[in-house]
Amino acid sequence: TLNRLLAEAGFDDWVEDLCRAYYAEGGRPSIPPGVFFRMLFIGYFEGIDSQRQIAWRCEDSLSLRAFLRYSMTRIRQRLPREVFDEVFRFVLSIVSDHKLLEAKTVGVDSTTLEANAAMKSIVRRDSGEDWKEYLKRLAAEDGVEIKTKAELIRYDKDRDKKGKKKVSNDEWTSPADPDARITKMKDGTTHLAYKAEHVVDLQHGVILAAEIYQGNAADTATLTQSLAKAQEHIEEAEVCQDIEKVAADKGYHKAETLAACEEMGLFGMKTY
Repeated sequence: TLNRLLAEAGFDDWVEDLCRAYYAEGGRPSIPPGVFFRMLFIGYFEGIDSQRQIAWRCEDSLSLRAFLRYSMTRIRQRLPREVFDEVFRFVLSIVSDHKLLEAKTVGVDSTTLEANAAMKSIVRRDSGEDWKEYLKRLAAEDGVEIKTKAELIRYDKDRDKKGKKKVSNDEWTSPADPDARITKMKDGTTHLAYKAEHVVDLQHGVILAAEIYQGNAADTATLTQSLAKAQEHIEEAEVCQDIEKVAADKGYHKAETLAACEEMGLFGMKTY
C-alpha cells in the first residue's frame, strides 16, 4: 500500500529533485534517492538498524533485489539531516491526504541502539587516558606490578569482583563518537549506545516522530520532546488534531512526566 501511495504522489521524481544538489556530475551512477529511502523503510519495517544488514537483506530477497541492488553508505553520508526530515514530512502528508492519519491517541516507546564505536576505545575526559593506561596507573597506585597483558586483565577482573570496575559518562567518552553514551542494554551488556524513541498513531499505525537521544537519557526526560515533535509533524501535515491520549509502558508513567507536559502546555495529555 505504501509503495502504491508513493507512486501515485510522484515520490521518486520529488525526492530526486530534493537531493539533486548533493550529487556531483559525472562518475559512476549512484543509487536513485527514491530507492535509497525505500531501503530505509525496509530497515524500519523489518527491525534492521544496520545499513549493511539492510543491503544484505535486499540483496538476499527475490522480491527486493531487482530494484534495490545498491550500496547505501555513500549516499547516507552525502545527504544532510534536513533532507531526511523533508522526506518524512512529505510521506506523512501523503498518508494524511488519504485519510490515514488521525493522531488523537498515540503510542510511545523507545529502544537502545548500539553505536558504531567500541567500549575499548573510550578515554578519560580529564586526562585522555585509554582503558589500559588508566588500569596501569591504578595498579601502580595500589602497589601492583603489571608486566604482561595477562596480568593487566587479571587485575581488571579483580577490580570487577570487588565492585570497583565502574565507568561513568561524566568521566569517560568515545573519541570516535562523542555523542554516544555508555548504556546498559536490555540483554544486560554495556555498550556505547543511543536511544531511539517513536511516536505512533494507534488508529492507523502511522509513525509521527522518530527521535534519537543519548543512550542514557531517561524516558521521563525525552517523552515531552518526542510528543512535541510529533505534534509539529501533525500540524505540518495540515491535520487539525491535538494529541489527547498517550499509551506508554511503566517507564513513562511518573508524576514528573505528567507535570512537565502540563507545564509545557502540551495537548491536554492523558496517560493510561
